[in-house]
Amino acid sequence: MKRATTLLCSFLLLLGTIASAERDLVPTLNNQPDVCPDQPPEPEWMRNTEARDAYKRLLVQQIYRLQSMERIVDAQNCTCATRYPSWEAAEAVYFDRYSAADYWSVVEATSDYRRRANDLRKQAMPICEAAGNW
Repeated sequence: MKRATTLLCSFLLLLGTIASAERDLVPTLNNQPDVCPDQPPEPEWMRNTEARDAYKRLLVQQIYRLQSMERIVDAQNCTCATRYPSWEAAEAVYFDRYSAADYWSVVEATSDYRRRANDLRKQAMPICEAAGNW
């Protein structure tokens, strides 16, 4: 009986620990960025993109990211306005070049924009770190 009580107590303690840990993993709805809290939100049409068209949204995000890295490197500064302007320029590139493109063309373009942004990131990161915006 004593052994059963000890096992039950151990089990309850373990359960309490697991429940506490799971509570810590619950995501919050607060999407406040760590840097530049006044970042412009994604355009409404992007936020409302259906799941099957998420690849289009990803392309616009990568275009925006590349443009951001280019601006930082070109200006040699990382103010919030430089790093996070409106989405208009990225949208313009998407609508001019890719809105009528097929799936594989968009996927290929997304990969290209990601690669180019990652290349420039190496130059932009120290600039933004110095400004406290990384």
